[in-house]
Amino acid sequence: MKTHFELNAVTKKLPQHLHKFIVKQPYEEYTSQNQAVWRYVMRINVDYLSKVAHKSYMPGLEKTGISFENIPHMEGMNRILKEIGWAAVSVDGFIPPNAFMEFQAYNVLVIASDMRTINHIEYTPAPDIIHEAAGHAPIIANPEYSEYLRRFGEIGSKAISSAKDYEMYEAIRLLSILKENPNATAEQIDEAQEKVEWLQDNMGELSEMAQIRNLHWWSVEYGLIGRLENPKIYGAGLLSSIGESAWCMQNDVKKVAYSLDAATVNFDITKPQPQLFVTPDFAYLSLVLDEFANTMALRNGGLKGIEKLVKSESLGTIELTTGIQISGVFTNVIPHKNNKVAYFQTTGKTALSNRDKELIGHGITSHAAGFGSPVGKLKGINLPIEDMSPRDLKAYGIYEGEFMTLEFESGIIVKGKAITGTRDLRGKILIITFDECTVTYKEEVLFKPEWGIFDMAIGKAVISAYSGAADIASFEDASKVSDIKTHKITYSETAQELYSLYSDVKKMREEDTVTEEKILAIFNQLKLNFASDWLLFLELYELALKNDFSIKSAILSILKALKSNKSYTKLIENGLSLHEL
Repeated sequence: MKTHFELNAVTKKLPQHLHKFIVKQPYEEYTSQNQAVWRYVMRINVDYLSKVAHKSYMPGLEKTGISFENIPHMEGMNRILKEIGWAAVSVDGFIPPNAFMEFQAYNVLVIASDMRTINHIEYTPAPDIIHEAAGHAPIIANPEYSEYLRRFGEIGSKAISSAKDYEMYEAIRLLSILKENPNATAEQIDEAQEKVEWLQDNMGELSEMAQIRNLHWWSVEYGLIGRLENPKIYGAGLLSSIGESAWCMQNDVKKVAYSLDAATVNFDITKPQPQLFVTPDFAYLSLVLDEFANTMALRNGGLKGIEKLVKSESLGTIELTTGIQISGVFTNVIPHKNNKVAYFQTTGKTALSNRDKELIGHGITSHAAGFGSPVGKLKGINLPIEDMSPRDLKAYGIYEGEFMTLEFESGIIVKGKAITGTRDLRGKILIITFDECTVTYKEEVLFKPEWGIFDMAIGKAVISAYSGAADIASFEDASKVSDIKTHKITYSETAQELYSLYSDVKKMREEDTVTEEKILAIFNQLKLNFASDWLLFLELYELALKNDFSIKSAILSILKALKSNKSYTKLIENGLSLHEL
């Protein structure tokens, strides 16, 4: 199979519908200033994080092959990650939450391949390669955390979204793209910000997906670990932000014990977080995840599960006690007492499966207009249909060729002639197929004979409801890649001239061809044309100091003058601290 990304033992397991989110890493589009930003952030971060990050961080950097000097090539990083059972693929910014979670379930780290600009060197609301590669990758080298991440993806990909969740995803994606684009106008950013804030205030009851995204944010992205009084950092958002990694350690940042309560605490990607959650260890993360999974329709099914699917207006699946799975867009459910289901209905293409494999003759072509079925036990008969032996079925008048009336405890009545039954490998009956069938509930007609064959799914209860299809091969891929693309930045001639100077400095450092004359020439060009570019002055100072060139004093004077600009003060001080003798 030919793909547009590298296949290995991990990535070849990815289902086809996830391939469309993967893009080629635009390595040639990284400027030499981008490379300098990567180097600066990595060196500052590692210097600081070696003291405050979880003990897995430093060994993890080495295990995942992340260099301080250069933005990683995805292919090389991918080859190293496979040694710990993971892989990495490049994506364009934020991808839909369900897809993000599903990648995790397959042990694949999605890496937004964009690179933050120098104006957002401390923090960017947009996912970028510093956040993904230098934030996420090192901690997954820890086996216990790695399994938590995989399991999180497995459970999270089944979480049911609300109809508003996708709108929020698109709004956040647009805002993050605009904030990282130097060519975006203040008006565009303000408009996008207002939409995100309005949606945040008008989401209504949090969906399962919204809640599990909160758990993801407060653990995988912004998690602390250890004791409340002196925690360590493991969340990728903190590990990749030279501003927030220091900020979060301050006493005035509230530290809260991590628990299931974090699922109801929303976050704002554009602002520092008002509190952070601390887990005692990685094992506890899995306990909370399992506790949350116990609240999901995935494990509870029932009336509430189908109601969540109806509200989602998206493809979902329910499973009955027999193991039969119905996948489609659920549009109606008739309730029975005690969170039970009397009848459910899908609209449009529907497929029936068992053990995640489509049943022969029950794909979307057979059920193109939708599917409905009663659920539960028959009135006055204690033995559920699913537990009846062939002898029991005959005793109760349920067998092929017979016209019968089945009245359920819920009040659903099925009248028709049984044609055949479909059983699983164990002999348990999954479907009874009727001809000349009428299905009613009180005065409402749910199925008419002229509509054709009626397939009745067998099961006394709905035991599970979740997002997506039971058999992913049953449906054409309906999910889509966002139409809002990460903006490709266009650079002026002046900017390209600056990046050329960055390139010259990088080449001198890497090839060890540094001379005082070369540094002086670049220094003079910087003073004349790019007097506020503190990062390149810092790189020149590093080389001059290392080689004990006399020009080091002049460069240091410029840097001290630039420190008067509050935007640069801390950045320059941090950079200089790396070179203190």
